[in-house]
Amino acid sequence: MMHPDLQRERSSATFNPELLTHILDGGVQRSKRRREIESLVLKDPDFQHEDANFLSRSERYEVAIKKSSKMVLKMREYGIADPEEIYWFKRTCHGALSEPFNLHTGMFVPTLSSQGTPQQQEKWLPLCSAMQVIGTYAQSEMGHGTHLRGLETTSTYDPSTQEFILNSPTISSIKWWPGGLGKTSNHAIVLAQLYTHGQCKGLHAFIVPIRHIGTHQPMQGVTVGDIGPKFGFDETDNGFLKLDNVRIPRENMLMKYAQVEPNGTYVKPVSQKLTYGTMVFIRSLIVGEAARCLSRACTIAIRYSAVRHQSELKPGEPEPQIMDYQTQQYKLFPLLATAYAFQFVGAYMTQTYHRITGDINEGDLSELPELHALSAGLKAFTSWISSAGIEECRMACGGHGYSRCSGLPDIYVTFTPACTYEGENTVMMLQTARFLVKSYMEVRAGKSVVGMVSYLNDLSLQRVQPHPVAARPVVVDINDLSSLVEAYKLRAAWLVEAAAKSVQAELNRQRGKEDAWNLSSVELVRASDAHCHYVVVKLFTAKLPEIVDVAVHNVLNSLCLLYALHGINRNTGDFLQAGLLTAPQLAQVQLRIKELLAIIRLNAVALVDAFDYSDAQLASVLGRYDGNVYENMFEWAKKSPLNKTQVHESYHKYLKPLQAKL
Repeated sequence: MMHPDLQRERSSATFNPELLTHILDGGVQRSKRRREIESLVLKDPDFQHEDANFLSRSERYEVAIKKSSKMVLKMREYGIADPEEIYWFKRTCHGALSEPFNLHTGMFVPTLSSQGTPQQQEKWLPLCSAMQVIGTYAQSEMGHGTHLRGLETTSTYDPSTQEFILNSPTISSIKWWPGGLGKTSNHAIVLAQLYTHGQCKGLHAFIVPIRHIGTHQPMQGVTVGDIGPKFGFDETDNGFLKLDNVRIPRENMLMKYAQVEPNGTYVKPVSQKLTYGTMVFIRSLIVGEAARCLSRACTIAIRYSAVRHQSELKPGEPEPQIMDYQTQQYKLFPLLATAYAFQFVGAYMTQTYHRITGDINEGDLSELPELHALSAGLKAFTSWISSAGIEECRMACGGHGYSRCSGLPDIYVTFTPACTYEGENTVMMLQTARFLVKSYMEVRAGKSVVGMVSYLNDLSLQRVQPHPVAARPVVVDINDLSSLVEAYKLRAAWLVEAAAKSVQAELNRQRGKEDAWNLSSVELVRASDAHCHYVVVKLFTAKLPEIVDVAVHNVLNSLCLLYALHGINRNTGDFLQAGLLTAPQLAQVQLRIKELLAIIRLNAVALVDAFDYSDAQLASVLGRYDGNVYENMFEWAKKSPLNKTQVHESYHKYLKPLQAKL
């Protein structure tokens, strides 16, 4: 039976959530197919499982391996081969939790596909598909992660045997963190410094067998294992790998772009950035994952806020839904708007990645630098905000949000590593800043730039002053999205210019380039953040004209406006200093935000329903579709292993003897 509060919320919605679901999925047929894929899992008894919260870490890993193995067999049985359909099937199997095959399908196979020669792909990909070869991606080391040039693992070519010899020369060079490395994988793509003819040619990728196929015992010279319990990811065997004179054939170096000939001659790639294609791909995916994890958290928190009643608004009256408190709305609705914004940005990044990759395959590398910079910046921007947003959703659920039954702790600990894996976020922002400053300097030199940084071409931006006294006329209309996009654009340009000038000022003080960069890094990160913020507002706004249903358009327009105004409210100093908004306008922004909270309140439940998560995918007692929270929370608690007996064995061992002596 549906909880009456949720029933009332849904019946009062001003739009049809199903239409919005189709927009998020990219069309009616895609929604239909996604649900078909998910239904295959949800109706399959092989995927019904005990709540992982009541299992030990070893048991959680075993259950995950069991499910992942069945998942592979089922996908073969159903003929699921499309990458997106595989993703739908996988996420339904594992819900919010991690799984041991993630790096096999997410990095090992894509790296083979993007960096292997046709001959290498012909050899390895069928073995991967058959799961004879189960791979991981061994990049990070104990002493180095994001700073790739600092990786210490070596791969030295021996022309006499036409083999590479891989070594971990120091304790800090031990590969550390790769998922699936500890116990699951039998191969790894190892990133190592290539040495040939006595010269280091930089970082390259090598296919290294680490366990024998059949026995799964480590190969000679390979020390491999699990790194131990972590903040989360209990289902995944993140591992360590130490290599001691491990020899592999010359053909095991991925050679689509760079090659080592039999005599040891090195043939360099057209562009070093081509070898980072897998990382760019994964960073693009993280943007979409940020949206999905934040949207799951919003779904739980908003549904719970509709059925939870607390305190009094007026003495003597019934306790109101906590979603009626403006403070609760102010916590959750901007996050809901952010989740929608990131959904559209994630879709854009996926499309852009595939488009530019197609151009690269045709020999056009012109957009590769911007793709690299945009994927790095947006990866950092979205993962930072989503990670903090998930935690805010948890706290918005009060004490019950602390319980694992809420589902929110698992969403948080599974997603928050995205702030550090595939590039630590601050470093990612600095990479984006390097591209922004370079683009700015090109404009100053009289050249034009294209893409998302084309706003730097506007010479009128040079009139934006660092202080409001002599600032340009204020023309921002806080109720017009196109005007707000312009404001975000000008803010980004102002901060990019400020960062570039900071670097130049340090250089003028006779600093070296590296010192000048470091001493300007706060300004550089702020510039990247503003650039990414502008991109998100721009893309969210650009999505609205595509939406033909008036009711859906109206509710998304309110969300987009809330997202843009809330961002201004959080960054008032920038907009004031750049002379883009006045203090009275900022007061109007605050009032308009409150008006939008009241408007979105009518549709909050319907908006999270449109994300279309099943109860199995949410794995949350608080976020149940039917809203029957309390009775199910009680049933969940009864399943605790501590409740298997009325008297725990520790009573007889310790408490009873203690009491006998008192």
